[in-house]
Amino acid sequence: MSRSPHRQSAEPREDARPVPGLPLVVLATLAVLVTAADTYVVVLALPDILAGVGVGIDELQRATPIIGGFLLGYTATLPLLGRLADLRGRVPVLAGCLLLFALGSLLTATADGLGLAVAGRGLQGVGAGGLVPATLALVADRWPPERRAVPLGVVGAVQEAGAVLGPLAGAAVLAVADWRAVFWLNLLLGLALAAGVVVTGGRRPDPVGLALLALAGAAGGLQLAEPAALAEDVTLGLAWVPLLDGVPAATPLVLVAVLAGLALGARSLAAPDGAVLPLRGVPRLVREVDVVGSLLAVVALGALVWSFAAADPATEVVAHGPVLLPVAAAAAVAFWLHERRTPDPVLPLGALRPAGAWGALLVNLLVGVALVAALVDVPLFARATTTPGDQLGAALVLLRLLVAVPVGAVAGGWLCRRVAPRLVAAAGMALAALALWAMTGWGETSLDSWASTVVLLAAGLGFGLAIAPVNAVLLAVTGPEVHGSASALAVVARTVGMLVGLSLLTAVALRRFTAEVEAIGSPLTVCPDTPADCPAYDAAANAAVLTQLHTVFAGAATAAGLAAVAALVLLRERPVRG
Repeated sequence: MSRSPHRQSAEPREDARPVPGLPLVVLATLAVLVTAADTYVVVLALPDILAGVGVGIDELQRATPIIGGFLLGYTATLPLLGRLADLRGRVPVLAGCLLLFALGSLLTATADGLGLAVAGRGLQGVGAGGLVPATLALVADRWPPERRAVPLGVVGAVQEAGAVLGPLAGAAVLAVADWRAVFWLNLLLGLALAAGVVVTGGRRPDPVGLALLALAGAAGGLQLAEPAALAEDVTLGLAWVPLLDGVPAATPLVLVAVLAGLALGARSLAAPDGAVLPLRGVPRLVREVDVVGSLLAVVALGALVWSFAAADPATEVVAHGPVLLPVAAAAAVAFWLHERRTPDPVLPLGALRPAGAWGALLVNLLVGVALVAALVDVPLFARATTTPGDQLGAALVLLRLLVAVPVGAVAGGWLCRRVAPRLVAAAGMALAALALWAMTGWGETSLDSWASTVVLLAAGLGFGLAIAPVNAVLLAVTGPEVHGSASALAVVARTVGMLVGLSLLTAVALRRFTAEVEAIGSPLTVCPDTPADCPAYDAAANAAVLTQLHTVFAGAATAAGLAAVAALVLLRERPVRG
């Protein structure tokens, strides 16, 4: 009798794969760092990107698709990518995601319009999102439950370090080149890491396939980039001249790229495991993957993510709510009903029955709510008080929190080898809750004191301490055959928590701000004799801004406190041996 792939068992798996080597884990972790840093680089370069694709500085609201497209790709395809990591192994998914990230970087680097930039960022999001669950599953493959907390903490630390290194790397690149250089660099790093993953993953690389990939990529990149020094040359410029009148895409470069791509696809279908593109066995894989469930998950998550990502917090909690939220709810219900009946679900819901599994997802959701409030409102507080209009100064204030997160992640992994993970996670989130609550008492000069640095470091340390314990418990109570899917759900939970938390907390805070401003009245009322110069009105307005920020901090502290309680009660390990 055949076994369902999500059924837990103490028997050895028939499809058990070799334990991955340390170089492969290091490369996968480095890939997570590169893609995490890319998220924050784009935020820094966003004004330049918009100008480069023809969007004026007075149309910043049109930047939403660039950011939302990345989030949409990052989140919506996670269940499918996590399942593929379980069905076909970690290496093909890691390599495939890195190639998608590289392709997205190429499209973004050569974009001359908003549509191509959004498509490129969406592909980058898909690639970046799939790397995280595959890497976590890779760590679980290599280390037994009692020893994997530290490496899980390292992966979490590296992921969070992207928030620190990303802006620094972006500033360094933008100091010597334009914004497109950021994505050209991502392209090179993505291709190099993909090749390294294939080599260290025990797969003998196909040199012909690599050559075809390089040829297709070079031809396509030159066609899109169209460097003036080459395209305007009398001889070399013929490569950009269409061979057919009226067909702009019929250039020699496009022809070379298409032929090389077709040859690469044909060779990958016939080649052994070392094929650059893991196409062999795709028809059988399509039969194994729950296509209907995958599509329903993409629709549900995509509608949910876009409704929050595209919202303007100043006027709405969700964008297109009457349309997107019912679509998300209907797709989610259909997905749940379908998953209960299909023998091979895209998400092994049965494997998530232990309290530790769904408890880990709940904790991650609440962590996302609390964390996003700190990431957004700490620099807003700095700009409103000690560094008005100084974006760099506000970023340096946030850096005090961010540098402590990776430290806490490693420390949390180390503590899990000596203390129950639920206690470590609960202590970390309790520390973050206390720090966030302390921020509700900050005044206009609080950031000038050393005490604010202690509070920020404590918040970052608390968030970091929870990373390794949550992932360790989730991977301990689920079987190896579903580690990719479980890790994908953990990432989804945190991302959704961040999106929902940002919209809800900001909406509540803005209502309080509006109420405070209405209570103040106008400068004519407060200072009828000198309305143009009214210190009393300015002080009251500043107090209203602080009230708004304090409200967000209070909401974040509540979410962090709930996360601490959930971790203490629910994160109980019942290891599953595979």
